[in-house]
Amino acid sequence: MLGIGDAEYAHLEDKLQLALTEYYKVSDLENYEEILRAVGYFTHKYGKIDRFESLNEYWLEQDAKIRTDFNIYGTKNDFVANLKQKSKMKEFFRKSGVSTVQFSTGTTRDSVDDFIRSAGFPLVVKPDLGSGASNTYKISNEEELQHFFDTKPADVSFIIEEFIDGVILTYDGLVDINGEVRFAVSHLFENSVMEVVNTDNHLYYFCLKEISPEVEEAGRSILKAFDIRERFFHIELFKSNKDGRIIALEVNMRPPGAWMTDAINFSYDIDVYKEWAGMIANNEVGGPYEGKYYTGYASRKKHKHYTHSHEDIYRTYGAKIVNYAEIEEVFSRAMGNSAYQFRSPSLEDVREIVRYIQQEEG
Repeated sequence: MLGIGDAEYAHLEDKLQLALTEYYKVSDLENYEEILRAVGYFTHKYGKIDRFESLNEYWLEQDAKIRTDFNIYGTKNDFVANLKQKSKMKEFFRKSGVSTVQFSTGTTRDSVDDFIRSAGFPLVVKPDLGSGASNTYKISNEEELQHFFDTKPADVSFIIEEFIDGVILTYDGLVDINGEVRFAVSHLFENSVMEVVNTDNHLYYFCLKEISPEVEEAGRSILKAFDIRERFFHIELFKSNKDGRIIALEVNMRPPGAWMTDAINFSYDIDVYKEWAGMIANNEVGGPYEGKYYTGYASRKKHKHYTHSHEDIYRTYGAKIVNYAEIEEVFSRAMGNSAYQFRSPSLEDVREIVRYIQQEEG
């Protein structure tokens, strides 16, 4: 394995150093010419590069450009926008047969009149390009909509979507070079990350022991429509509270973010990155694996006053807690200032732990 990075080699973890045949340090990962020279050097020394992967949403376009320039297997320049722009994803959702969210890419208030009449309020606005909940808002009336158009950044393209009252269910896993799903799992979010960010609230979610048939069917149909191969996938779906429909929200063809891969490992007692590596190197994935636990995530915010202390939580549920950490400030708006992960064979048990951790005074 060959590595490219901007960190000093001596600062890499020991196990990463041991895994690398060679490491090429660049001064700036944003400088494409430096990355180009690094891959050129490796190609000259070792021959044609088999794969080029960052496993990170931020670098998907750069990954595709390198693959294009060096003719490396995988997503290239001609397709990567379909995996990044929310408006382009919609056509693939339609192709898959899975319901999707009504949307508009109108850039002026007048241009979205027909869409507003069809979708009604509330609405959700978000950047067409990007991931996470940054610059994502719920708009409840005409005044808020006009304010958005009056103040939105001129250099950011936005997409406006109908608001879906529902929960988010994910379809996450590994798809092989033949387009076959080799491992899959599902997470449940009952409070949206958008609401968490906009209200500065705490977050919770669950990694489930089983995937519902409707999520499995929708997820596989979407993968087939995108013709995604030999990748991690993370597909976000709504389940409508109104009529129970599964509605496609967006795709991310990389590992699920933050602590979600840890949750998969805790729920299924596996190392999902090891399974990915085996799939890439030998087209082999272990299993079949069965979910043994529900793994919960519960964050806390510094500005909130909680009934139970950190010591209370460990005294009460310490045997079930598998991870705790303080969160870096840059990620804290969505993920919390600190967070716990915990697991149990019972979903009600992990729900109770969430309630205990996030119970506020008064």
